[in-house]
Amino acid sequence: MKGSIPQGTIDRMTLYKRCLENLLNEDNRRQCITSSELGKETRFSPATVRRDLSCLGQLGQRKVGYRIDELYDTINKILGLDKAWEVALVGAGNLGKALAVYQGFKKLGFKVVVIFDNDKSKIGKSWKGIKIRDTRYMPEVIKRKKIKIAIIAVPFVAAQKTADMLIKSGIKAILNLAPSRLTVPDKIKLRSVDLAVKLENLSYLLARDKM
Repeated sequence: MKGSIPQGTIDRMTLYKRCLENLLNEDNRRQCITSSELGKETRFSPATVRRDLSCLGQLGQRKVGYRIDELYDTINKILGLDKAWEVALVGAGNLGKALAVYQGFKKLGFKVVVIFDNDKSKIGKSWKGIKIRDTRYMPEVIKRKKIKIAIIAVPFVAAQKTADMLIKSGIKAILNLAPSRLTVPDKIKLRSVDLAVKLENLSYLLARDKM
């Protein structure tokens, strides 16, 4: 593998992986795929596919393409999906509860093992077999379980405080679903998804069509 891989390439790798996974699950699956075929399936140019996959080393063969199983395993390893990841989720509201049992996470090797909340009516209960713990015990539980990834699904006003607590507890990567821009140290891997902003963008585009 050649050094650090650009974020854009990593984003496309996830799409390549899904395509390859579908091919591996086909009854009469083929052995190889070319950059042109993979590009057609994922809607990227063959040149982009070749440039992205060159970051993985010498995998393909000229006029033959890439072995599907080998390419899938290599991308899986690059994305860190060749092992299981335990995840802490903060926020036992409707969104948090839905994410805790989302099957898509489990298929990728991510398992929510604990939910934190500060609502006394929820603390001590379980949701689909997952214990809801008091946020006060965040450092103790996260360090004991050696959890590295956390999902934040709390209201706007609590997002930054939650992130600070998670970082002090030893979390190294955060997926932020709260409608708030977080400030974290450079060493912390942070990705934010504001669903409301995405919907507002769609609303804007629809409104423009009517102008």
